[in-house]
Amino acid sequence: MAALLEGTEIKVGIAQWWVARGNTRIVTLGLGSCVGIALWEAGTRTGGLAHIMLPESANFPDRNNPGKFADTAIPLTFQEMVKTGARAGAIVAKIAGGAQMFNFTGKNGMLNIGQRNVEATKQALERLKIKLLAEHTGGNLGRTMILDVATGQVTIRTLGHPLIYL
Repeated sequence: MAALLEGTEIKVGIAQWWVARGNTRIVTLGLGSCVGIALWEAGTRTGGLAHIMLPESANFPDRNNPGKFADTAIPLTFQEMVKTGARAGAIVAKIAGGAQMFNFTGKNGMLNIGQRNVEATKQALERLKIKLLAEHTGGNLGRTMILDVATGQVTIRTLGHPLIYL
């Protein structure tokens, strides 16, 4: 799911991504073990935000929604930004989420989906040669992530805690 909108506030749901320009805010709620990936390019003031649930699509037979997975949502957001005029080599990233929302781990930490989502997100960014500027990941609290497309600033809201600016 992607669109090029300007001058609005866009809400990104779980397993969605959006691209916008200029005076726009892109917001995603409910980042527990999910990861929010904010991509931004300063020259064109173009930004994208993806809300991924799972690390990689290869482990799932139903891949009808590529927004669910780090390995598919991040490249799609990146490609949409480039299509709308963003310079590929100038796109940078900030990420949030990847919490461990439940108090159990399996063999080799396989049940810590938050940590696995963060690792897969970083790998997808590396493959696309996107520099990761900042992150607010881990812990055990949910987050809201807001990308101000005009400035590239990311604000993180966590219940009962001060705002974090990335």
